[in-house]
Amino acid sequence: MINDIEINSDRFAQVRNARNSEIAEDYTEMIADLIRETGEARAVDLAKHFGVTGPTVNSIIRRLVREGLVESRPYRSIFLTEKGKLLAEYCKKRHDIVYNFLIKIGVNEKVAKNDAEGLEHHVSAETLSVFEKFKKK
Repeated sequence: MINDIEINSDRFAQVRNARNSEIAEDYTEMIADLIRETGEARAVDLAKHFGVTGPTVNSIIRRLVREGLVESRPYRSIFLTEKGKLLAEYCKKRHDIVYNFLIKIGVNEKVAKNDAEGLEHHVSAETLSVFEKFKKK
């Protein structure tokens, strides 16, 4: 009985940790995409993409600055630090692996895109490795 409680506790702790990192992961990935596509990432573009207000974006950007993931100055674009670039690259790769796995098993493109957005944050390294191997079959 105690073992079951400890196992459940660990599992829920992992889910909570994944939820806490989702925003940072989504924002760094989107900042990298915007920089790649348009040459800059602006708070207004992030707000539009995520469907949130400017103050919400500003609050999240301040958090990402504290975490050492982005650099931001008033009235300027948002830039990823080296740490932020590494996180964005990792998230993009993980997202692509999950998306491609879903496509490979027959999920339609629209659903796979939506599902990959949520699953990517909660998939373990072991499962991700299996997804990646499956894609190559």
